[in-house]
Amino acid sequence: MDIEKITVRITESGKTMDVVVLNKYAHRITVVLGAGVHSVKCDMTPTPNKMAFSGKALGREIVYERTPEQVQADLDRLNPALKRSRPR
Repeated sequence: MDIEKITVRITESGKTMDVVVLNKYAHRITVVLGAGVHSVKCDMTPTPNKMAFSGKALGREIVYERTPEQVQADLDRLNPALKRSRPR
């Protein structure tokens, strides 16, 4: 089983960090920040202008700078069987 990691930006400090992806969909990404007993889950949803995903964890806003269309293209590229199974 491969562990997928993405790089997110913390808006207050401008720093970036790698987080582990639990679930990834075009309308929501669930990530885990940290490791062990001190880990925190965060749901990230598309911003109103659909240019990024954002979420809050421990009072800090984190941003994944990819559009939902780019995320869907990544999902289709990684597993093309899922693309055919979606209803139209």
